[in-house]
Amino acid sequence: MPEIDAVNAQILSALQDDGRITNAKLSEMLGMSETPCWRRLKRLEESGIIEGYQANLNRRKLGLGVMAFVQLRCSEHDQAATAEFQRIVDATPNILTCHNTTGADDFLLIVVARDLDDYSAFVDTTLRRLPGVTSIRSNLSLKEMKASSKLPISPPAPA
Repeated sequence: MPEIDAVNAQILSALQDDGRITNAKLSEMLGMSETPCWRRLKRLEESGIIEGYQANLNRRKLGLGVMAFVQLRCSEHDQAATAEFQRIVDATPNILTCHNTTGADDFLLIVVARDLDDYSAFVDTTLRRLPGVTSIRSNLSLKEMKASSKLPISPPAPA
Protein backbone atom coordinates (compact mmCIF):
# COMPACT_ATOMS: atom_id res chain seq x y z
CA MET A 1 0.00 0.00 0.00
CA PRO A 2 1.46 3.37 -0.96
CA GLU A 3 2.23 5.79 1.85
CA ILE A 4 -0.05 8.81 2.04
CA ASP A 5 2.72 11.39 1.97
CA ALA A 6 2.17 15.07 1.18
CA VAL A 7 2.22 14.49 -2.60
CA ASN A 8 -0.21 11.56 -2.50
CA ALA A 9 -2.49 13.59 -0.21
CA GLN A 10 -2.47 16.41 -2.79
CA ILE A 11 -3.25 13.96 -5.60
CA LEU A 12 -6.17 12.48 -3.68
CA SER A 13 -7.54 15.90 -2.73
CA ALA A 14 -7.28 17.14 -6.31
CA LEU A 15 -9.05 14.05 -7.66
CA GLN A 16 -11.87 14.44 -5.14
CA ASP A 17 -12.36 17.99 -6.42
CA ASP A 18 -12.12 17.01 -10.09
CA GLY A 19 -12.05 13.32 -11.04
CA ARG A 20 -11.61 14.27 -14.70
CA ILE A 21 -8.42 16.28 -14.20
CA THR A 22 -5.80 15.35 -16.75
CA ASN A 23 -2.44 13.97 -15.70
CA ALA A 24 -0.82 17.00 -17.34
CA LYS A 25 -2.90 19.44 -15.27
CA LEU A 26 -2.43 17.39 -12.10
CA SER A 27 1.33 17.20 -12.50
CA GLU A 28 1.46 20.94 -13.24
CA MET A 29 -0.61 21.66 -10.13
CA LEU A 30 1.77 19.56 -8.03
CA GLY A 31 4.90 21.00 -9.62
CA MET A 32 6.19 17.65 -10.83
CA SER A 33 6.75 15.99 -14.17
CA GLU A 34 3.99 13.88 -15.72
CA THR A 35 5.60 10.43 -15.49
CA PRO A 36 6.16 10.37 -11.70
CA CYS A 37 2.70 11.85 -11.18
CA TRP A 38 1.14 9.15 -13.39
CA ARG A 39 3.08 6.42 -11.52
CA ARG A 40 1.82 7.68 -8.15
CA LEU A 41 -1.71 7.81 -9.46
CA LYS A 42 -1.47 4.25 -10.81
CA ARG A 43 -0.11 2.98 -7.45
CA LEU A 44 -3.03 4.64 -5.64
CA GLU A 45 -5.46 2.94 -8.05
CA GLU A 46 -3.76 -0.47 -7.89
CA SER A 47 -3.65 -0.42 -4.09
CA GLY A 48 -7.41 0.18 -3.93
CA ILE A 49 -7.14 3.58 -2.25
CA ILE A 50 -8.75 4.96 -5.41
CA GLU A 51 -11.63 2.57 -6.06
CA GLY A 52 -12.97 4.20 -9.21
CA TYR A 53 -14.32 7.36 -10.77
CA GLN A 54 -17.89 8.51 -11.17
CA ALA A 55 -20.00 11.56 -11.94
CA ASN A 56 -21.86 13.20 -9.07
CA LEU A 57 -25.50 13.57 -10.09
CA ASN A 58 -28.19 15.92 -8.81
CA ARG A 59 -30.90 13.61 -7.50
CA ARG A 60 -33.59 16.31 -7.53
CA LYS A 61 -32.98 17.10 -11.18
CA LEU A 62 -33.41 13.38 -11.84
CA GLY A 63 -36.81 13.45 -10.12
CA LEU A 64 -35.72 11.89 -6.82
CA GLY A 65 -37.17 14.44 -4.40
CA VAL A 66 -37.38 12.25 -1.29
CA MET A 67 -34.42 11.07 0.75
CA ALA A 68 -35.11 8.85 3.75
CA PHE A 69 -32.89 7.57 6.52
CA VAL A 70 -34.29 4.16 7.36
CA GLN A 71 -33.54 2.17 10.49
CA LEU A 72 -34.27 -1.54 10.31
CA ARG A 73 -34.41 -4.08 13.09
CA CYS A 74 -34.18 -7.76 12.20
CA SER A 75 -35.06 -10.93 14.06
CA GLU A 76 -32.99 -13.23 11.86
CA HIS A 77 -29.21 -13.00 11.82
CA ASP A 78 -28.22 -16.38 10.44
CA GLN A 79 -25.98 -16.69 7.39
CA ALA A 80 -28.78 -17.47 4.91
CA ALA A 81 -30.98 -14.53 6.00
CA THR A 82 -28.01 -12.17 5.98
CA ALA A 83 -26.95 -13.30 2.50
CA GLU A 84 -30.48 -12.82 1.14
CA PHE A 85 -30.72 -9.40 2.82
CA GLN A 86 -27.38 -8.41 1.24
CA ARG A 87 -28.47 -9.67 -2.19
CA ILE A 88 -31.68 -7.63 -2.12
CA VAL A 89 -29.92 -4.49 -0.87
CA ASP A 90 -27.24 -4.80 -3.57
CA ALA A 91 -29.87 -5.23 -6.29
CA THR A 92 -32.01 -2.26 -5.19
CA PRO A 93 -30.87 1.02 -6.76
CA ASN A 94 -33.10 3.16 -4.50
CA ILE A 95 -30.94 2.08 -1.54
CA LEU A 96 -27.89 4.32 -1.79
CA THR A 97 -26.14 3.08 1.34
CA CYS A 98 -26.64 0.38 3.91
CA HIS A 99 -24.73 0.11 7.16
CA ASN A 100 -24.87 -2.62 9.77
CA THR A 101 -24.93 -0.59 12.99
CA THR A 102 -24.70 -0.84 16.75
CA GLY A 103 -27.57 0.21 18.97
CA ALA A 104 -31.24 -0.70 18.99
CA ASP A 105 -31.46 -1.11 15.22
CA ASP A 106 -29.45 -3.44 13.02
CA PHE A 107 -29.21 -1.45 9.79
CA LEU A 108 -29.24 2.16 8.64
CA LEU A 109 -30.14 2.78 5.02
CA ILE A 110 -30.25 5.89 2.90
CA VAL A 111 -33.06 5.56 0.36
CA VAL A 112 -34.23 7.86 -2.43
CA ALA A 113 -37.63 8.00 -4.10
CA ARG A 114 -39.50 10.24 -6.51
CA ASP A 115 -42.09 11.40 -3.97
CA LEU A 116 -43.88 10.22 -0.82
CA ASP A 117 -46.19 7.90 -2.75
CA ASP A 118 -43.17 6.29 -4.42
CA TYR A 119 -41.43 5.96 -1.04
CA SER A 120 -44.54 4.41 0.52
CA ALA A 121 -44.70 1.84 -2.30
CA PHE A 122 -40.97 1.14 -1.83
CA VAL A 123 -41.51 0.43 1.87
CA ASP A 124 -44.38 -1.96 1.06
CA THR A 125 -42.78 -3.78 -1.87
CA THR A 126 -39.14 -3.87 -0.79
CA LEU A 127 -38.37 -3.03 2.83
CA ARG A 128 -41.20 -5.03 4.39
CA ARG A 129 -40.15 -8.05 2.35
CA LEU A 130 -36.55 -8.08 3.52
CA PRO A 131 -35.84 -11.28 5.47
CA GLY A 132 -36.39 -11.02 9.20
CA VAL A 133 -37.30 -7.32 9.33
CA THR A 134 -39.36 -6.64 12.45
CA SER A 135 -39.19 -2.86 12.62
CA ILE A 136 -38.88 -0.06 10.07
CA ARG A 137 -38.38 3.53 11.17
CA SER A 138 -38.03 6.28 8.57
CA ASN A 139 -36.75 9.82 8.97
CA LEU A 140 -37.35 11.97 5.91
CA SER A 141 -34.86 14.66 5.00
CA LEU A 142 -36.51 18.07 5.04
CA LYS A 143 -33.44 19.94 3.82
CA GLU A 144 -30.10 18.59 2.69
CA MET A 145 -27.61 20.88 4.40
CA LYS A 146 -24.46 19.13 3.24
CA ALA A 147 -23.91 16.26 0.86
CA SER A 148 -20.38 15.13 0.14
CA SER A 149 -18.47 11.99 -0.56
CA LYS A 150 -15.12 13.76 -0.16
CA LEU A 151 -12.94 12.25 2.55
CA PRO A 152 -10.59 14.38 4.65
CA ILE A 153 -7.08 13.79 3.32
CA SER A 154 -4.02 14.86 5.22
CA PRO A 155 -0.42 13.75 5.04
CA PRO A 156 1.17 12.26 8.16
CA ALA A 157 2.37 14.74 10.79
CA PRO A 158 6.08 15.53 10.61
CA ALA A 159 8.21 13.44 12.95
